[in-house]
Parts: sequence; C-alpha cells; structure tokens
Amino acid sequence: MQQVFDTWVTRTLGIRHPVLIGGMMWLGRAELVAGVVNAGATGFISALTFSDPVALRDEIQKCRDLTENGRFGVNLYISTRPDANERLLPLLDVVCDEGIPFVETSGAKPTALLPKLREAQVIIIHKVPAVRYALSAEKAGVDAVIVVGAECGGHPGHLMIGTMIQGGLAPRKLSIPVILGGGIGTGSQLAAALAMGCEGVLMGTRMMVAEEAVPHDDFKQRVISSDGTDSVVVETSMKNHHRVLHNDAAAEVMELEARGVDDFEQYRPIINGEEAWNAFATGDVSRGLIDFGQSACFADAIEPAATIIENMVNDAKHAAELLANRLL
Repeated sequence: MQQVFDTWVTRTLGIRHPVLIGGMMWLGRAELVAGVVNAGATGFISALTFSDPVALRDEIQKCRDLTENGRFGVNLYISTRPDANERLLPLLDVVCDEGIPFVETSGAKPTALLPKLREAQVIIIHKVPAVRYALSAEKAGVDAVIVVGAECGGHPGHLMIGTMIQGGLAPRKLSIPVILGGGIGTGSQLAAALAMGCEGVLMGTRMMVAEEAVPHDDFKQRVISSDGTDSVVVETSMKNHHRVLHNDAAAEVMELEARGVDDFEQYRPIINGEEAWNAFATGDVSRGLIDFGQSACFADAIEPAATIIENMVNDAKHAAELLANRLL
C-alpha cells in the first residue's frame, strides 16, 4: 500500500501508516508485531512477557526474521514498586544492545531509564493516562507521548478522562508529538485524531482478533461478540484502576472491594497475571483479569493483521474525503 500519511510518527519511526499497536502483556510477541510492521504500521514486543533477557533477545531476532524492515519497538513497563523493576533492567540492556529504534515506556515515570536509552539513541515514547502526566514526561525529556483515554483496556488512570477530551487537549498543551489511544479501532477515529492535532493512534484490544495474535480462537470469538459494554474497571480501591473483561474473576475482585477488603493476599490469586495468560491460551475467559478495552466492539472477524490495518487506512481516507465534502 502506498504512503498516505505524513506525520511525525511516519517520518520519525520510518513507517507508512501512523498506527501503533501497544505492547500488550502476553500478546506483544513477534508474530503479531511482524504482521503489523509488514502492513506498514508498527508495534511493540512486550519485554516483561519474556522470562529472561535471552528469551527477549530471541523474540527480537524472530521478529526481525519475520519483518521486511525491522521497524518495530519494545514495551518497557515500569512498576511503581522499585523492587519490581529489578527484572526490567536486564531487559533494558537487551533493548539497547540490540539496536531497537524506539520504545514504548509505560507505568511509572521513565526517568531512570532515559540515560541508557539516550546513550543508545533510542526514540522514547511514553504512555500516560492524562495530559498532566504527559507534561511531566515532556519535562523529563521523552521524545513523544501516547495519551490514552478511559476507554482503553488495561490502566486508564484514576482520573478516567475520555479519549475525545485527551485528543483535543493534549496537542494544545504539549510541544512534543502526541499519539492518541483508548477505544481506537476504526480509520475514522484515526482521521479524527489527526484532525485534532495528534500524530497517530495506538490500538490494543482491537488487535486481539488478528490471526497472528496468540489468544485461542474461542477467546477471539468472545472479543468479536462484544458490543463494547462488557468491560469493568476494578482495583479502584488500590488506586490502580484497571479496565478488564467483566468475567467471574472481575466479579470476585469487585465483591472484595465492595466489602472493603484491603488485604492484598486475598486478591493475589485472582489478579495473578498467569491467570490472564491461561485465558488467552485456553479460551476460558471466565478466569483472570483480562485487559479489555471498549474498542472490542469494532472487532468483527478473525483476520490477518494486514487486513485490519488496510481496512483502517481505507476507512481513514474515506472519512477525510467525507469531511472535505462537508466543508464550505
């Protein structure tokens, strides 16, 4: 497909379409990322999905073998608990040693990672749930920000600001490029984001149904059946707002929170990440806190990543033409 867009994302990241696929835990693997890259967009391998630096290095090499140009990144999730980041630092070394061109940092402030990434000449895109945090990241020296709205799967932040507000406000407040995420699943939304001054969009849940994505087909069919109303926000009592599929596990967490339980050990077996991986692997969606954004309503078939991206680009072009025809 020919070059259609000219934004900071396409120019700086060296891709055709200003569409990024987030580094989703368990799902950010070589096959999905490569499928997106070969379609002219890009994505992020999830570093913490892999057990050790050797496994991450092998996944990076696999992705290079599968891609035509190697224009992909790695997600580095930074925990608010310093002790939890001990596992991240050796993975950061792999990212720098392997010459990864850009990263998606997320979670806590990326300040501690910046010197090493800068030394390795890695482009740093930091993901935040509100403009106030984006301003802080800009001050810290990141190259661009992804601002996600409350519709996103995963962690929309406790302020729960909608994507439309984020997209309209962030480009006005920041001097660095803004990429918009949260509930994104169509080309018309891409066109709208660009019209608001954003440089591209980020998708997550929408790509769970890609043929290259690892979830079991039964899980993908569950995504396809969604009308966008079947996610809930849990862990609010922990100030760790988490938008997930409304399943048995989410109901258990909500029940504990409603009773005012503050003993984390009672939550641990329910929110253990391995439970989510089991859901992806087996198709049993009753267990595990499964990141699940409202853009699931746009997933209507199991298709190759290239088809999803191509349809999105064509939809964006159509939306732009429709708008042009309505302007006096």
